[in-house]
Amino acid sequence: MIPYGRQEITNSDIKEVEKVLRSDFLTQGPVVPKFEKSVAKYCRASYAVAVNSATSALHIACLALGLKKGDFLWTSPNTFVASANCARYCGASVDFVDINPNTFNMCIKALSEKLRVAKKKGKLPKIVIPVHFAGQPCEMKAIYKLSKKFGFKIIEDASHAIGASYDKIKVGSCVHSDITVFSFHPVKIITTGEGGMALTNKNDLAEKMFRLRIHGITNNKSLMKFRPKGEIWNYQQIDLGYNYRMNDIQAALGLSQMRRLDKYIKIRHKIAKVYDKQFSNLPIKTPWKSLNFYSSYHLYPIRIQEDLNLKTQKKIYEDFRKEGIAVNLHYIPVHRQPYYENLGFKKGTYPESEKFHREVISLPMFPTLTNKLQNFVINTVTKVIKKYE
Repeated sequence: MIPYGRQEITNSDIKEVEKVLRSDFLTQGPVVPKFEKSVAKYCRASYAVAVNSATSALHIACLALGLKKGDFLWTSPNTFVASANCARYCGASVDFVDINPNTFNMCIKALSEKLRVAKKKGKLPKIVIPVHFAGQPCEMKAIYKLSKKFGFKIIEDASHAIGASYDKIKVGSCVHSDITVFSFHPVKIITTGEGGMALTNKNDLAEKMFRLRIHGITNNKSLMKFRPKGEIWNYQQIDLGYNYRMNDIQAALGLSQMRRLDKYIKIRHKIAKVYDKQFSNLPIKTPWKSLNFYSSYHLYPIRIQEDLNLKTQKKIYEDFRKEGIAVNLHYIPVHRQPYYENLGFKKGTYPESEKFHREVISLPMFPTLTNKLQNFVINTVTKVIKKYE
């Protein structure tokens, strides 16, 4: 089966990991901060906090911004459940903003209108999490402008989007947000096996997240409470934190992969360009493109034309898999998940996201996809789609 995504592990990656395995540190030693500095420098951010998953990064980002019971967090329905679950971990309420049918990201018009209504009701969000779906950057300048008008904080869920940019601004620079979160899961742009990172330009947020990833513990004497002389207190727990640390083995892999990040994204763009050209005459919609937005192309989602799709999306999906292509579906809208339906969300509430779910299929997109394999994918897509025209 040709997967929709796949990591590449090279000999240089293995050598860097082996160095750590032969060193004195396996958990959090000198390699984790090196990896953090590498990502922060690449994104032009001031601070980076490496953790064991993007979900953990979203959680501590919410906590650092003071999200709590009684607060509201808004995000996109077209995302993995972690973008919403992080609010629930903090006891906060979740709501959603429907997507733009062209970009598949949070719709600015829908966000603006929802904020206007929420202000009248006294239910404005404390945090908004725009999701850079498939590696396509959101309209961050517009979201940032709304944040200043309505007083909410911004966490960018850039799990798909390391290496992406908009108006020549790197996603992760936090120019238009408080915190940005990346994922290093094996199917993402670069991998640490599992892992995530939170970036920010604010020292207080960085310090809070550093503590929260390690049980809320600090050895910063200026933050520690007084204890009687003669007692040894070389650390103190001052917050309720978590064991969310990334280890040096993971960081060594990530640090090695960072050297190939731009190369990976160029290959992804090349693959996408071929797909775009070959699918131009088929009744499918390919990912949106703009001269001012540079996608990292984590995914290559196609939308099946609605009059074709209504009867056949499931059949097309199954046909691809029978042919040996492990296509996937990104995403089932979060509000349609049973957990969120139990909270009161109903079908039909976010029609664009639901329509997208009924039409989308993610095709193979990864740097080691050879010309031969991509041609097989293209020929299969063409054959299957024409079968149902």
